[in-house]
Amino acid sequence: MREINISTRQRTELIDITSRVMSVLKEAGAKSGLCIVYVPHTTAGVIINENADPTVCQDILAGLERIAPLRGDYRHREGNADAHIKSSLVGSSVTVMVEDGRVRMGTWQGIFFCEFDGPRSRRVWVNWIPQPAGAA
Repeated sequence: MREINISTRQRTELIDITSRVMSVLKEAGAKSGLCIVYVPHTTAGVIINENADPTVCQDILAGLERIAPLRGDYRHREGNADAHIKSSLVGSSVTVMVEDGRVRMGTWQGIFFCEFDGPRSRRVWVNWIPQPAGAA
């Protein structure tokens, strides 16, 4: 397992970490198998979505804000209940196939770290499960 450290700059933001995940796979000597990207935080998450048009990220954040606004009738007293809800909606992990040492995704897809309670110092854990020998 490898760790990627991220420093976020805004309360909510999506950060494309695809190249950083690819670097981890290269460093690990990954060939074929599965890559698991996991965020060990309760107010952050990870998604796979379009990385060609930055307005997609803006729309995702705006949509999540409509679902779970910063100010709401929340019982959680820390002031970040919306971040917990957003994190629960997007999830804390993604799994992608690895082939020839690269993540196998669609042309316009990227892996995004999702910050919902920043700015903060965050961690992302990346693990690689090799394809068993002889598996097709």
